[in-house]
Amino acid sequence: MKKTIFAILLLVLATTKSFAHYLWVETNPYGTIGEQQDIKVYFGEYTYGVIEEVKGDAFSNVKNFTLWIVDQAGNKTQLTVTPKADHYIAKFTPKANGVYTVILNNNDIDVIDYTKYDFGIFKTHYHATAKFQVGKTLTDTSANNPEGIVVKDVSKNPNEVTLQVLYKNKPLANNELQVYVSDLWSKTLHTNEQGEVTFKRPWNTKYIVETTTKEEVPGTFKGKDYEFIWHCATYCLP
Repeated sequence: MKKTIFAILLLVLATTKSFAHYLWVETNPYGTIGEQQDIKVYFGEYTYGVIEEVKGDAFSNVKNFTLWIVDQAGNKTQLTVTPKADHYIAKFTPKANGVYTVILNNNDIDVIDYTKYDFGIFKTHYHATAKFQVGKTLTDTSANNPEGIVVKDVSKNPNEVTLQVLYKNKPLANNELQVYVSDLWSKTLHTNEQGEVTFKRPWNTKYIVETTTKEEVPGTFKGKDYEFIWHCATYCLP
């Protein structure tokens, strides 16, 4: 019931344009050695067709993100991003075969006061991942968010998707996960004891996965007190 109320509250607060939205990363699922790979960062609500303009107030509130590539050997490279009309873009050229994980992290967002909505005062931590594969060997994506929540792709069967949700490097059991496609279609799943969910992709289209959790620990950020941290992680399957 609490999760349902929370989801309804997110929709109610959508008019504020910052809290109900989420960041996600898109890239071509396949790459080639020596060829440049485009990586794009969006902010909005994919299933509603809402993509915020980079120069708008909503995107400006979450612009202090970092973007990284982690290769199959665990090497981590920070990417430089360039603003476009409705997204940021980065470029990366793979030098070897393997699965590359794109990692966005944003733990630098101002505290929000929603006491007037009977929700409280909180800070937000966004985390987003995507992957692309060079060559034929398929491995798990990298999970690199020790301070928050992350979605890890551990799929082994090409006909279905298996994801694992980790919170501070530990499986997050019984947690709600939303699967979105365009035109308001969504599906709600819950992780098992290993933090995993499995689902098929009935359509050949882009899927955005989102999962959240609340860290009920008060603190202070940039001189403002908060009551809890709202963690949000997304994963894009193009």
